[in-house]
Amino acid sequence: MTYKLTIDISSQAFSILKQNPDEFAKNLLEAALCKWYEQGIISQSKAAEIANISRYEFLEVLKKYAVSPFQYSDKDLEAELK
Repeated sequence: MTYKLTIDISSQAFSILKQNPDEFAKNLLEAALCKWYEQGIISQSKAAEIANISRYEFLEVLKKYAVSPFQYSDKDLEAELK
């Protein structure tokens, strides 16, 4: 099952970002998935599934948005450094 979401975006957004509406929608979804992954809300696999891409392709999206593919908390890092 899929849902179609509609949001109102000023046409200026497309010209400022030099993207057509389809590119904008794709990038908006990618950015949201990266942020949710970064916050630990979703996994790489779930993000890839939502985007309808492979996990490898999602790793490339993380790279595009400069998001680490590793999810470590400050406590995790401190424990590993001890």
